[in-house]
Amino acid sequence: MDTVTAEDLALLPQLVDVAQQAGRRVREIFSPFARPASRNDLYAGNQRVEKAGAEGMREALTVLRPAAHWLDDNPEAHRTRQHMADEWWVVDGVEGAVNFLHGLPEWAINITLVRDNVPVAAVVYQPIGELTYTAVRGGGASLNGTPLTVSAKVELSAAIATTSQAGGGPELNRRTAGSIDVMFGRALLVRQTVPSTFPLLAVAAGHFDVYWRFGPDLPALAPGVLLATEAGAVATDSLGEPWQADSADVVVAPPGLHPAVLDALSAN
Repeated sequence: MDTVTAEDLALLPQLVDVAQQAGRRVREIFSPFARPASRNDLYAGNQRVEKAGAEGMREALTVLRPAAHWLDDNPEAHRTRQHMADEWWVVDGVEGAVNFLHGLPEWAINITLVRDNVPVAAVVYQPIGELTYTAVRGGGASLNGTPLTVSAKVELSAAIATTSQAGGGPELNRRTAGSIDVMFGRALLVRQTVPSTFPLLAVAAGHFDVYWRFGPDLPALAPGVLLATEAGAVATDSLGEPWQADSADVVVAPPGLHPAVLDALSAN
């Protein structure tokens, strides 16, 4: 395990405060009865929700790390592979906005500090349920202060495997569909869901066992991967190389399952 730094540990409560303030602002405009009627409704609602989540966050985080770079908060930047030397803030004002807009509780505020291309501190705050997930590289992962641990499973046939819609065009869609087909024959249960952070949280907590995704989505993946690995998971790309911020894809599973997952995905 990597050695935790006192500086990163001291930063974490401040990130929690920023995330919770943002989440409570957004919760004020959340309705469990929301039902958008059109794609235009979704687009307009997404703009409104993201604006509410982002309000004040950039200023607050810049005070904490004035020299840190920022990943542009737009979909194209999220889908672009970018090597992150030095420090970067990777933030999603509302992860899971599509769920928010349909009255579902699975939405959150994501804040991650990436240093030299790997996440080192992360907070995911889910206002509905008051769930605060935190992780520091080398310092473990927790939910509301309780340590998280991945599952102890070693048989893929007993595993719950999850993936997310890639959203990167026909080729990534084909790869995702093919990999789901392969996993149907090897895992106990296969789920496909969005956004990407939530199945990673479930892997970190041991509720799910496997997560894979083709195509980048750093604001969703960076905090989730850090939480899962600090809870004991292995995170690589689909070729088995250690996952980093500019990896093309991601495979996350407990050590006893990870080789079998890579083998299954190689059959796609």
